[in-house]
Amino acid sequence: MNNMLPKVWRPDLAALLPANPSAATGPALAWWITFLYLCLITVRSLIHTLLPDGGVHSIGTVDLTLAGGANILAFVGQWGSMQLLLASLLWLLLLRYRGLVPLVLLVFILELVLRAAVGHLKPVITEGVAPGVALNWVMEPFLIAAFFLSLCPSQRKPIS
Repeated sequence: MNNMLPKVWRPDLAALLPANPSAATGPALAWWITFLYLCLITVRSLIHTLLPDGGVHSIGTVDLTLAGGANILAFVGQWGSMQLLLASLLWLLLLRYRGLVPLVLLVFILELVLRAAVGHLKPVITEGVAPGVALNWVMEPFLIAAFFLSLCPSQRKPIS
């Protein structure tokens, strides 16, 4: 419990790609935030892959009765399988290489930014507000704060 928060609140960019990725140098809180968000991403990818409508209508409120609705479902199912592959890779990094927590958080942040940019360029018409759209703007600053936290050492370096 001593290492939940950083000992030094100055980020070290070398933590992004550490020399020893098996050794965690950041605070445990950053790891737990990453773990919880990765659980959410895994559930999202399973929904897109396994639900009959991929969550497109039942959760995202997209009208699938229009022409091409079946194609939308096919794309979402394929997107879900790709998300599941990415989530599996991120699980491997998080559980086996704890020193890569900052890199995993950076991937989360970039994925949200890129998805928002594409959503702006190619907006999806929905009957309501999809949870992904509503929660992206809440999660982005939270993940940025966790990323900053993950770059801060949880132990003081010895003074030479």
